[in-house]
Amino acid sequence: MRYVFGPYRFEVPLRRLLQGDEQVPLTPKAFDVLLALIERRDRVVDKSELMKLVWPDSFVEEANLSQTIFVLRKTLGLDANGHHYIETVPRRGYRFVAPVQEIAPIRDEARAVAAGTPPRDRLHVARWIVGAAAAIAVVALVAARGWPVEHDRSTGGTVPSTTARVVVLPLENLSADPAQDYLADGLTEEMITELSRVRPERLAVIARTSAMTYKGTRKSAAEIGREMGADYLLEGSVRREGDRLRVSVRLVRASDQTDVWAENYQRELRDVLALQGEVARAIAGRIGIEVGREHQASLDAGVIGSDAYEDYLKGRFFWNKMTPDGLQTAVRYFESAVARNPEYAAAYSGLADSYANLGLWGLPGQEALTKAKAAAEKAIAIRETLAEGHASRAFLAMSYELDWATAEREFKRALELNPGYAFAHHRYGYLLMLMRRWDESEVELKKAQELDPLSMIINANIGFRLYMMRRYDAAIAHWDRYVEMDPQFMLIHAYKGMALVMKGQHADALASFERARSVSGDANQIASLGYIYGAMGRKEDAQRELSRLLALAKQQFVPAFYVALLYTGIGDKDRAFEWLDKAYKERSGYLMEVHVDPMFDPLRSDPRFQRFVQRLGLDAGLPSAASGTGAAKSFL
Repeated sequence: MRYVFGPYRFEVPLRRLLQGDEQVPLTPKAFDVLLALIERRDRVVDKSELMKLVWPDSFVEEANLSQTIFVLRKTLGLDANGHHYIETVPRRGYRFVAPVQEIAPIRDEARAVAAGTPPRDRLHVARWIVGAAAAIAVVALVAARGWPVEHDRSTGGTVPSTTARVVVLPLENLSADPAQDYLADGLTEEMITELSRVRPERLAVIARTSAMTYKGTRKSAAEIGREMGADYLLEGSVRREGDRLRVSVRLVRASDQTDVWAENYQRELRDVLALQGEVARAIAGRIGIEVGREHQASLDAGVIGSDAYEDYLKGRFFWNKMTPDGLQTAVRYFESAVARNPEYAAAYSGLADSYANLGLWGLPGQEALTKAKAAAEKAIAIRETLAEGHASRAFLAMSYELDWATAEREFKRALELNPGYAFAHHRYGYLLMLMRRWDESEVELKKAQELDPLSMIINANIGFRLYMMRRYDAAIAHWDRYVEMDPQFMLIHAYKGMALVMKGQHADALASFERARSVSGDANQIASLGYIYGAMGRKEDAQRELSRLLALAKQQFVPAFYVALLYTGIGDKDRAFEWLDKAYKERSGYLMEVHVDPMFDPLRSDPRFQRFVQRLGLDAGLPSAASGTGAAKSFL
C-alpha cells in the first residue's frame, strides 16, 4: 500500500517516505510509528498500543516513543495550514490528522505502464530512479575514496567540500567504581570542546547536551546519525586504575556503520588534555581536514596537573546539574582546581559561570557579580584565546552590569575563537533579543540549535524570542512541539503560562503555571503563580502565594525582583516599585528584561517606571506590537 499526504508519498512495501523526488530519511522505528498512526488515522492511538506495535519484544521507556514522535514532527514539518501532521491528545496518545489518500501499490502501477496507461506520478518515479542511480554512484565513489575533498589554497592541504557533522557519544565508564562516571562524562565534554575548535567551518560538532542524551543507548550508528544529521560518530570507553587511564576510541561513519579509525591509549590523568588534542587531530585527518598552524595552537594544552584536572571535571559535572546545590558544589571543586593550579584558565571560567548563575538563584547579585567578574577576568588574563572566558565575561556584562556593548564585544570574541561554541551562540542570541534585534537573534539561536538540537533550554528560548515579539500563538505552537522531549522541563510550562496570560486565557495559564510548580516549586514559580492569580482577580490566592514567597525569603535568599513581579500582578504599584528599588540595590540580574517585559505593563504608564528604567540606562519605551519580552528566568 502507498499513502499520499501533503507533499509526501509513503511507500510501505519499500519502507520509504518521499517528498517530491527526494527520499526523506526515517529511522526504522520512526517509520513504524508513522505507519501505525496512518493506518489508524480514524482514531486516537493510545501510547500503550503504539509501544506494543513498535516495540513488541523490547522493554523500553515511554520517552523512546516521545522522542520518536518529536523526530517525526521535526521531519515532516507543518502542513499547508500551519498545523502538525501528528496531534498529541493529552494523557492518551496520538492521532494522524492530515487527509490521506490511498493509491495503488507499485506492482499495479507497473501493470498500468505495461498497458500503456501512464500513472499519475510516473514522471516522479522516473526522476527518482535516475536520481537514485546517481546517488548510488556517488556513494560508491565516497566509499572508495573517503570523504569528498577539495584543495585548500590557504593550507596547501585537502579539506571536505562540505561541512562534516560529528557526534561524540558519551564515553563508557569501564572502571570498577560507578562513582567514576564524572570522569567519563567530563572527558566526553572535553573531547567535544576540543573537536569544536578544529576548523569549525569544516567540522561541526554536536554539543554536549544533545550528545549526552545517548548515554547508555542501544541505538545503531545509522539511527543516531539520522536523528542528529551526523556524518560520523566518535564512541569509546575509559577505564581508570589509580592515576592511569586506558582510553579506547573509534570513529564510525554513520551511513554504513563502518569503522574509519580506532585507537587505544594509555595515559596518566595529567596527560589527558594533550591526548584529547591528539585524538582531535587524528579525527580531522581521517575525514580529510588538515589542521593548520593557527588551529594547531588552539589544541595545544598546557600542563594542568592531575589533581587540578580531576577537580575541574568534578566541577563541570556538578555545574551541568544546573541546580543551586549543584552550583554550590561546582564552586568548591573549581576553587580547589585553581588553588592547585593558579594558572588554570578553564577552571576560572567555570567558577565565573557558577557564581553568575548562583546570583540568579541563591546569591545576592552584587556578591555574585564581584566574585564572577574577578574569575572571568582572571581566565582571560591567563589565556586570552580561551573562548569560554570571554563568554563568561559577556554574560556578566549582559545581565548584572547592563553593559550591552561590552557583552556583544565579548560574545563576538568568544565566537571568533570558537565558532562551534553552541553555549556562546545561545547566550549571544539572548542578548540580541534584549536589544530587540530580532532577525540577528534568530540567526544566533538557530545556530545554537543546529549545534545542540536536543537542548531543551535552547529550544525553549527560540520560542521565547517569538513571545518577546508578542507572537504568542507562534510561541505556544513552538513550545508544544518540544515539551514532549522532556515533560519535566519546567521552563517551557512557565513560558507557555506567560504567553497565555498575555492572551487573556487565564485558566489555561494557571494550569501551565501549576504544571511548572509541580515540577520545580522554586521562588520563580511561586511569583509567577501569584501573578496570574492577581491577573485573574483572585486576590486571596495571590496574597497566599505572596505570603509563601516572603516566608521562603526568611529561609533563603529570594531575589527582590520576584516580589516586585508578584505585587505587580496583584496591582499594588507602590509595593511593586518599593521592591524594584530593592532589586536595583541587590544588582539583580533579572532587571535586564524589565524595560520590555509585558508582565510589567501595568506599571509602564506610571512616571516612576519611566524614571526607574532610565536609572538602569535602558529604553523605557513601550514595545511595538511586534516586540516585547517576558519574565520567566532560569534560562541560562
